[in-house]
Amino acid sequence: MRTDHAPQARKNGQERTAKKKCIEQIEKGETPMSRTIVDTILPTTMVGSYPRPHWFTYQLHGRDIWDAFKDVNHAEAFEDAVRTVLRDQEQAGLDILTDGQMWFDDYGGCIGSFVWYWYERIHGFVPVKHSHPLVEGGNVSQNDAAWLTDWGATSVTDTVKRGPLRLVDLYHIAQRNTHKPVRCSVGAGPINLTYHVHLEHYKTQKDLAYALVPIFNAEMKEMVAGGATFLQLEDLGAWLPVLSGNTADFDWVVDVINKTVDGVDAKLSWHFCFGAAWGNASRGLFPSDAGYGSLLPHLHDTQIEQYVLDFAVREMEDAHILKDLPQDKEVAVGVIDVRNLQIETPEQVAQRIRKVLKFIQPERLTLTTDCGLRALPRFCAYNKLRAMVEGARIVRAEIAGGPGGKKRQPV
Repeated sequence: MRTDHAPQARKNGQERTAKKKCIEQIEKGETPMSRTIVDTILPTTMVGSYPRPHWFTYQLHGRDIWDAFKDVNHAEAFEDAVRTVLRDQEQAGLDILTDGQMWFDDYGGCIGSFVWYWYERIHGFVPVKHSHPLVEGGNVSQNDAAWLTDWGATSVTDTVKRGPLRLVDLYHIAQRNTHKPVRCSVGAGPINLTYHVHLEHYKTQKDLAYALVPIFNAEMKEMVAGGATFLQLEDLGAWLPVLSGNTADFDWVVDVINKTVDGVDAKLSWHFCFGAAWGNASRGLFPSDAGYGSLLPHLHDTQIEQYVLDFAVREMEDAHILKDLPQDKEVAVGVIDVRNLQIETPEQVAQRIRKVLKFIQPERLTLTTDCGLRALPRFCAYNKLRAMVEGARIVRAEIAGGPGGKKRQPV
């Protein structure tokens, strides 16, 4: 059930209008306005995945969703699970929702479907779990080797071609079950997918990443044509130049991201976390100890409105780097640590928000979780979201100078 594309002429006109408005704002010395999804200061959302309800045990196992959903029990259970996850978010008080990625199977790493959903449906990849090339190379820590082995890898043996990814249909299932806006997670993205692959058809990760770009670009444009207004690219490819030790790699990383989102007429965010296999940061691969300062300044030329960053895991130590964020960019900051079972208090969340507001205006700030919540017990996930919402309310009152709040000075 694919949705026809909107007329290209109308879409091109919208893009020209948006670009013209942005240029006019810059010429006037104003801050270019990002697309507004909700009319709320410090809007709350979550990154993507959410714990499956215990009763939802169906697995896609590489099938087209419309093959799997021929089984009416699977189809009904899937939509019921999505509806349940959306309801949890509504009751917690989130402003912008996600579908919880109920289309992720129970694979290694807890969120192994983050890559396997794509490997199983993009032609050219072998949908069979192999040993991981990084483990075979022997240059990873014992802990990283353990989760990479659990996660597994694939091989790319032929030219990659778009398969039945169906993201627009997954969006429709979610959006028809809530009146609140649904942000769509897209990925693992084209660079991220090169991390867990034995390269047989392509010579380099760079070659494979560029080959994947048209697939993601087409999928995202189809989602927009189907009504989606907010897309979040999930791609840890931001870390590739750090891993390679070659800062020149930032040039093609930025180019791949820009080509991936080229012509996609929606609010666009980009999430690159520190890894979250079984709820663990992958410290040996994505250096959470060093933080985002080593890479974010190199990514400012991406055509992305919003960066989505893990801050809570480092107790907001990276907040200071936001003072140098270009004026046409905003940020969604993680104020909930998803790698910890401890449920934050609203005041603890409020304090994290205050640290960030020392360096960026509240109008450019969205509040989110560090990463997906799938590895957590549902009780913890839900109550962490509640704490985030209550913490946001505390700080909103302070900004407004309302009851119990002292009006904050602008940055």
